[in-house]
Amino acid sequence: MSQTDTDHHVAAVRAFNRFYTRKLGVLDQQLLKSPYSLSEARVLYELAHREDLSAKEIGSELGLDAGYLSRIVQNFDETGLITRKPLPSDRRQYRLSLTAKGRQACARLERSSQEDVGAMLAALPANGSQQLIGAMAVIERLLGAPNTPPPAAILRGPRPGDMGWVVQSHGALYAGEYGFDSSFEGLVAEITAKFLASFDASRERCWIADIDGAQVGSVFLVRHSDDVAKIRLLLVDPAGRGQKLGQRLVAECIAFAKACGYRKITLWTQSILLAARKIYQDAGFVLVASEANRSFGQDLISETWELEL
Repeated sequence: MSQTDTDHHVAAVRAFNRFYTRKLGVLDQQLLKSPYSLSEARVLYELAHREDLSAKEIGSELGLDAGYLSRIVQNFDETGLITRKPLPSDRRQYRLSLTAKGRQACARLERSSQEDVGAMLAALPANGSQQLIGAMAVIERLLGAPNTPPPAAILRGPRPGDMGWVVQSHGALYAGEYGFDSSFEGLVAEITAKFLASFDASRERCWIADIDGAQVGSVFLVRHSDDVAKIRLLLVDPAGRGQKLGQRLVAECIAFAKACGYRKITLWTQSILLAARKIYQDAGFVLVASEANRSFGQDLISETWELEL
């Protein structure tokens, strides 16, 4: 990444931070029209939702300066929001607990927050809430613990816009990883257009793999003949790799083909697609034909695989 790109990305993140803090009103002296600052409200929240916390633990969890936290705790103690008891293991540290008054104050903050966020979501356009929640989940995962695995993908049917994603993602991924030219993207567009135009719900399916509202994989099972089904457009985006998503997608195709009464599944692939070939082989498919050819700007060996059901 060039320095110009880095500067642009940094500026974009800082701009988002400014927008979001203004949107939530966290720069106001009092949060949610309460007498508490954001830091004070966060301390109240932690005390309301966790047991036997010490001031040191809260400071570490929230990243608060020890002196600043000490003033917050002192103020809460003086106003009757908390009780403090020395820890048996270290009498310099205190176990903090909310009083009845403190729990009432936290409950009022919770209600205000619920109402404010609810009003913000209600003002969004159709499907806006789902898009927002998905985007926030991605941000949380990317900026969270670096070794935290992504959540498992869900498999669902296609929604409006998914076919465009299938075409775009195939074009971009195969160009980047295998050097395919635009004719491959054109082929994918033809396949998806045909699927939409002549879709037979009783014998055909498309599955989209989804993580936090973002597409990360696809596969199609289409009618090839009365007895033969065909797998097409198996794709796992890099964001969905590492959780055997390709195997899950192929397994769905096999199970559906059996339920429909097909006797065989066929598919067409390229010898250089090693990960996909292993998935097919592990699922019981057998290589029945291969042919050298010039396709998508590359010298390739096309392969036909079949599975008897």
